[in-house]
Amino acid sequence: MILKLKNLGPGLLFAGAAIGVSHLVQSTRAGADFGLGLLWALLLVNLFKYPFFQFGPRYATATGESLLEGYNKLGKPVLATYYVLNLATMFTIQTAVTIVTAGLASTLFGDLNSFYIGHKIITSTEIYTVIILTICLFLLILGKYKLLDKLMKIIVFTLTISTVIAVTMALLHNQEPLSFKQILPTNSLEIAFLIAFMGWMPAPLDISVIQSIWTLEKNNETKQYNPKSALFDFNIGYISTIIIGVGFLLLGTLVMFNSGETFSNSASMFSSQLVNMYTKNLGDWAYIIIGIAAFTTMFSTTLLTLDASPRAMAKTTKLLFKKSSKFNYTFWIITLTIGTLFIFIFLASEMGLLIKIATILSFITAPFYAITNYILISSKHTPKAWHPSKILRALSWLGIAFLLGFSVWYLLSL
Repeated sequence: MILKLKNLGPGLLFAGAAIGVSHLVQSTRAGADFGLGLLWALLLVNLFKYPFFQFGPRYATATGESLLEGYNKLGKPVLATYYVLNLATMFTIQTAVTIVTAGLASTLFGDLNSFYIGHKIITSTEIYTVIILTICLFLLILGKYKLLDKLMKIIVFTLTISTVIAVTMALLHNQEPLSFKQILPTNSLEIAFLIAFMGWMPAPLDISVIQSIWTLEKNNETKQYNPKSALFDFNIGYISTIIIGVGFLLLGTLVMFNSGETFSNSASMFSSQLVNMYTKNLGDWAYIIIGIAAFTTMFSTTLLTLDASPRAMAKTTKLLFKKSSKFNYTFWIITLTIGTLFIFIFLASEMGLLIKIATILSFITAPFYAITNYILISSKHTPKAWHPSKILRALSWLGIAFLLGFSVWYLLSL
């Protein structure tokens, strides 16, 4: 058992990357607006995305390669498509998660004094953004994978405990019966929210790529990290994301549903509303618990997404052009940091819009990753012993149909 716990790593990194905007913002909003009416969507999207995430560590430990090498074997156009999709979405995704983190920091640690640069006022949230990105950049460049591995074991444990405490206390304080009536949105705004909700629940499917890279990093660290231990590790992380997702949906339902509160699109205002809403309904004790859970959630996501895209882009660049170049990990992480700051300065007040764009883009591009991962894991490039079982194949086909069906439904509703 101790050996298995020691081998935990990439699965917890997955959980740390996944449990962020999808849980803290989208799940809470789903509970606030629909009660438990979208529980079906949360459970189904976790079920139908499961195989495609799992294929990342499965392929990596079975072949000793990341999914990127696998995409390359399927053909340059496949890898080039990934390259374009990742380049098109990584700045929006990073900005969306960093905005929420900075807003929470401003709420929890207090506003910092604003100042002017030329005619532009630099707000407290923008200052916190620079601080948070600088800390993350420092941790990643100096610590790399080993530091991530150690940090996530602490962060995911802290997050799980604080969320469980908050949900338990909210249930104890609740005096209204819970309704489990499920809802299928009908108007265009509700459908857009549903797609956005499922887009990052539990995470964008492109995380499967970086999951395979983290798996190889772990495999280099310990010789005992084989396919079986990789799948055990992943399942622990995946189950954690589902439990915490349901927890935040419950919290949104218990303390916000039918409250009449309207969330602001401003990062600092949203964060203040979120934490104060819990405090108002649960008592002053909830401030520190919710604060720890919320900030831990978003900081881990900011850290891991800042690591993920640069790793993937550096490796993809090398595979596409078949040589090392200046476009390495350091180049991409600095580029992503600068791009995030640039977008943030001009769109900080539009947190809701940025999150909506990022999550919807993630959902409508999900079929590409689902189909590609399934073809790769079932191909000659994967040892037959690690091809998916009949049950996993059936679940994969259902998952592809689910993702394609809802993507088409959303596009037709526009």
